[in-house]
Amino acid sequence: MPVSENARAVLEKRYLLRDENGTPLEDVEGMFRRVCNAIAEGDAAYGGDVEESAAEFYRMLTDLDFLPNSPTLMNAGRHLGQLSACFVLPVGDSMEEIFDSIKNAALIHKSGGGTGFSFSRLRPKGSTVNSTGGVASGPISFMKVFNSATEAVKQGGTRRGANMGILRVDHPDILEFISCKDDTGEINNFNISVGVTEAFMEAAAKGADYELRDPNTGLATGTLSAKEVYDKIVDSAWRTGEPGIVFLDRLNRDNVVPTLGEIESTNPCGEQPLLPYESCNLGSINLVRHLKKTASGYEVDWERLGETVRKAVHFLDNVIDVNKYPLPEIDHVTKLTRKIGLGVMGFADMLLYLGIAYNSEEGVAMAGKLMAFIESEGKAASAKLAEQRGAFPLFAESTLPQETPMRNATVTTIAPTGTLSIIAGVSSGVEPVFAYAYIRNIMDGTHFVETNGILREKLTALGLLTDERMKRIAKEGSLAHIHGIPEEIKRVFVCAHDVSPIWHIRMQAAFQEHTDNAVSKTVNFVSSATREDVSEVYQLAWRLGCKGTTIYRDGSRAEQVLNIGKVSGHAEPEAEYGHILPRPRPDVTTGFTEKVRIGCGNLYITVNYDEKGICEVFTNTGRAGGCPSQSEATARLISVGIRSGIDPKKIIQQLKGIRCPSTIRQPGMSVTSCPDAIARALEKVLKATESHEAAVPVPVTPTQMTPAEAKLAKYCPECGARLEHEGGCVTCRNCGYSKCG
Repeated sequence: MPVSENARAVLEKRYLLRDENGTPLEDVEGMFRRVCNAIAEGDAAYGGDVEESAAEFYRMLTDLDFLPNSPTLMNAGRHLGQLSACFVLPVGDSMEEIFDSIKNAALIHKSGGGTGFSFSRLRPKGSTVNSTGGVASGPISFMKVFNSATEAVKQGGTRRGANMGILRVDHPDILEFISCKDDTGEINNFNISVGVTEAFMEAAAKGADYELRDPNTGLATGTLSAKEVYDKIVDSAWRTGEPGIVFLDRLNRDNVVPTLGEIESTNPCGEQPLLPYESCNLGSINLVRHLKKTASGYEVDWERLGETVRKAVHFLDNVIDVNKYPLPEIDHVTKLTRKIGLGVMGFADMLLYLGIAYNSEEGVAMAGKLMAFIESEGKAASAKLAEQRGAFPLFAESTLPQETPMRNATVTTIAPTGTLSIIAGVSSGVEPVFAYAYIRNIMDGTHFVETNGILREKLTALGLLTDERMKRIAKEGSLAHIHGIPEEIKRVFVCAHDVSPIWHIRMQAAFQEHTDNAVSKTVNFVSSATREDVSEVYQLAWRLGCKGTTIYRDGSRAEQVLNIGKVSGHAEPEAEYGHILPRPRPDVTTGFTEKVRIGCGNLYITVNYDEKGICEVFTNTGRAGGCPSQSEATARLISVGIRSGIDPKKIIQQLKGIRCPSTIRQPGMSVTSCPDAIARALEKVLKATESHEAAVPVPVTPTQMTPAEAKLAKYCPECGARLEHEGGCVTCRNCGYSKCG
């Protein structure tokens, strides 16, 4: 199998079947065999050859030509058997309906899925509740209840629960919704988007007012200036990255079964619009595996790509039948439409092999040509399956051309492929390459440079590959200012922040034109971008036919570690009004992560330091549970205390030896509690830094810091590596962690 060492580590950590003690019961090849055998069983109901299909699927997956969404890899052939990544649940305007939805979301999160909700049916804040005579608290208050439930459930799963929250722009509480995540610590298990209409966008463009409507009666309750509301959306997105926008009229224009209901929401990353109680199974084709080398260079192997599309459609259609859905309503509605979402990954890498710049007319044209081919081949494959197995049950009621029965109501979706792209060893989804080289720190204090394989191949061929040049690229994050590299290579090998927001949107629109569902894409802005820049992108997304868009401006979130344009604070603690203020968190740190066995599972402790010593501690509990909030609180207080000048040795003395009943009752434990474990980790790093056995990073000044470095948001709670904003979510390219599941 063409799987890298890092990819194999991610698979072993997150996907392999294990016993109750956490011991793997299969290897990576065994995992793929388990998945393919289970999915091939779907052929049995249609008289197909199960063994032949299993072998075909196994070749496709182990060659990394195609990979299904993570729940399929995790759960196929296992007792849970829940294989879908995307769900949308209705939220009705009664206490019973609201808490039914919370319960159902908890069951979905437990099974590894993400959920989307529209809160547009809930009566606005301050409305009368007839049954009690009380006053309604409004959609945002209930979003916080959903958020808390997600927080509680996600601690025990292999994938974290993630949500999308949408509110129509004409809901009376829209202004509160737009700003509900200005405090980024609030509602942090949700991505949020405003559901805008064509009428609203036109009114905003004209500077006109628009009507707010009561969700129960549909009657107008007042008016707002569309331009002022639009500007508030832009301002909040500029400051925090949220809300995104979703074009509701376009989602319903492409709703192929309007008789089943109205599309109100999408999955957490926005690429899959769904009806209430509908789910979708996604998978992505690895485009790098569909290139062939010729005498003049690389070109797309269209024949092989078409073959993979046909196999992938077959695979995803089988998933619908063998899936064990978390709710009977979801089983029923999903099988009425049989939606699948076939997408791609490695697009940016493919352009590099072809010698095409991502931010070019040629790049956009290739996106359109490629997706048009996949759309055509995918629908032909679905029609072929309909001949053999029958059309989806609501086909006769659908808006699809009736002369060609289809097995699946939708075929294509462009999803973010965070963990899947790590497994495949390629760039994520349709995003540009994040960075071309990284410096990786090893526990023994050594460092090595990881370089993008395509760039390494190109520079080697030109005799330009040197360790010093790679280190410089790693520090810069971009090739743009690297001396000695030909301009043609710099033109092609662009990274995320070399690509202007306009090209991001143009690329998204090119894929959207040939995609049934939607395209997950994050438009990256440098920190100096203005609100007018954000507004221009939203307007362009509307004009070019996108179904929604998400932006992220560098430095716009409070938890971001690296910031461009901010002057580093005082090196020592500062006194103000008689209080000691902690020194600011350093721009660059090095650290260690240790896994410690405690009474209720595993505790992962990350201790980071700079040239002045230890500066922060992070903790994360394993999936077995534990006391995550207490451990996090302890770590935060330690971090603030140390940066305020408290001697770490004093903190270690206070924590060391604290006893917890769940830990001391079990034999063979090396610690007595979570605080004791943190103290011992602190002690190890303190000794290493004081004896100069640990590598201390050289601080990078704000003027030296690169856009690629600054795009990193915060440390991964599982491995301590830095996170990336990509595909509408936050992911770790080192261990596969994803905030969106």
